[in-house]
Amino acid sequence: MTQNALIQNKISNAIAKISAIADELPGVVIVHDLRDWSVAWMSDRGLTQLGVTLEEITKITAEEYYSRYFNPEDAKDYVPKIFRLIDENNDDTVYTFFQQVRLSSSSDWNWHMSSVKVYLRDENNKPLLVMTIALPIDSMHHMTVKASRLLEENNFLRKNLCHFAKLTKREREILRLMALGKTSAETATELFISTSTVETHRKNIKLKLDTNSYYEMCQYARAFDLI
Repeated sequence: MTQNALIQNKISNAIAKISAIADELPGVVIVHDLRDWSVAWMSDRGLTQLGVTLEEITKITAEEYYSRYFNPEDAKDYVPKIFRLIDENNDDTVYTFFQQVRLSSSSDWNWHMSSVKVYLRDENNKPLLVMTIALPIDSMHHMTVKASRLLEENNFLRKNLCHFAKLTKREREILRLMALGKTSAETATELFISTSTVETHRKNIKLKLDTNSYYEMCQYARAFDLI
């Protein structure tokens, strides 16, 4: 038997093992082949939700799969962490994240909470398959609102990191107090500096962040954990 045949046999056995219990699990089970990141197998529940067959989902490329069914904005946050999990290659490591999925029955994004781990390794002990279990979150559940807010803050953080990095430690302290609604006089008292110094810092903060919007400055404070 060739090396490729041995690997494929190993993959088939691993898939048979999980498929035997997949219908008993509460979520959707997906197995990815790390050689090209394609879907090697998906449980019936997932296939039904996406409106595809197993043959169809395993034939499309990884790029097409992710662009068709997943929101690229939140993928920017969780994909690097999945790569890190694979690099760590540890049986005890499980990464859990929120992601938005577009199902066949809706054009809207549907929030899921997914957990992924290394499922199978090759003869050199390198990850070969990863398994994901995805659980839908009720659209009326408070976690959906929190996940949406987290995504918004993460996107804002990535977009504006270059601006925030320009702020000095003192300017970040003043930005935090601004976001908390402190006046210049109150800030001056709390930091033991003059009101005119606070006003100068505030002007510099607005210049560096390129905004005069109080709402945006509060966004900076939230996204960068100042409040």
